[in-house]
Amino acid sequence: MDVSEYVLSAGRAVLDIVEREWQPLSSGELEQRLDQAVEEILEADLIAKLKTQPPPTIFVQLLQSHAEVQPQVVQTTTFNSEEEEQAPGHGESQHALDSAAIQHIADLLQSSKSRARMAGRARLSLSHTVLLSLTLLSERVSYRCVSRRFHLEKGNIHRIFFSFCERINILEERLIRWPDGQEALEALVPLVSPEREQEEHEVPLVLGVLGHTCIPIRLPLGKQNMESTVPEVKRMKMEAHADSWLNLQLVCDRNGRFLHCRISKGSDMDRGRALRDKLKQHPALMPSGSCIVARAGYPLSAQILTPYSGRLSPKEELFNKTLEGHFHILDQAVANLKARFQRLCYLDIGNYDRARVVVQTACVLHNVFLDMGQVVQGEVEKETLTVEVEGEMEEEGVQRRDTISDWLFKRSYSGNQ
Repeated sequence: MDVSEYVLSAGRAVLDIVEREWQPLSSGELEQRLDQAVEEILEADLIAKLKTQPPPTIFVQLLQSHAEVQPQVVQTTTFNSEEEEQAPGHGESQHALDSAAIQHIADLLQSSKSRARMAGRARLSLSHTVLLSLTLLSERVSYRCVSRRFHLEKGNIHRIFFSFCERINILEERLIRWPDGQEALEALVPLVSPEREQEEHEVPLVLGVLGHTCIPIRLPLGKQNMESTVPEVKRMKMEAHADSWLNLQLVCDRNGRFLHCRISKGSDMDRGRALRDKLKQHPALMPSGSCIVARAGYPLSAQILTPYSGRLSPKEELFNKTLEGHFHILDQAVANLKARFQRLCYLDIGNYDRARVVVQTACVLHNVFLDMGQVVQGEVEKETLTVEVEGEMEEEGVQRRDTISDWLFKRSYSGNQ
């Protein structure tokens, strides 16, 4: 390597250092820094003037006490929310800021394959980066509130948060995965109550529950109605634009752990067809004699069982009632997800890709907290009853459902004799 190459290498190193240490501030960030500097100058000037006056003794003691503890207060409030204005659900979301969970997530990030530097100018430790990101996910607070809490510019917080989400998304295949082998066998549960006997060749075991929920987001630019407000979840499907929410399709096991996660735009009405095709192409994914249950509207196949719809006979009503207990497992898992990550109640993000990354992050972290035994019980939403038409039906699925419903009805009839 000649001298010119050494000079070029050194120049690149200097440019990299400059880029990390200095970046042009946005107008908002510059304004915040100026405001903070002015406040510090005014406060220092006021304290200096007060110290030159002979105030009452008790006021002097308070002033001295304030001056002694001020550095410590600044340090703690940087990562504490006690002086922050309370946001809706703020008190309930403190579970997400458990120190053990923060350290565990930091360890997961360090063990990930990605070695990319976390974005953002602030030299935050990894644990503080996790804390900042969990704060944004767990609480319905604005970037301005978090900016005051962590003493960072809003633009910088934005970069740190999405860098964190992208790193967590790398762990998706590791933490949200379909069980196989012995793990799949241990995840199976009876279709009917465990204490009752069932004939394995007629009644399958349940591997998981398939369903979906809607995550409201801000409309992309060009599709916003200036007269509309934040879309309400209850009337979102009927009135809001299709792109004002995300469809979050999930499969969870009996413990509420996510085995499958698919996020799409509101206009995408896949309703499990891609998963059905995957299970047909790879039958080894389903243990022998097992199935997945899903509500009406999903495709009925040999691997996915759905309830009957329309005018029901007593036999069909009994079959549907049998599935309801399994559906509650997914409903509770979704409620727990939204209770822990309250930002999912409404994502003020007009970019689909970024909104998807945030939702995916919440789903991955849901499994992380569940593995740690930190379960948050959310309240299951009582949705307005809608008549769901049956989805696509395969002959093999129709026959399997009829066989199971016949067996359930005969057992129920014989038990009443």
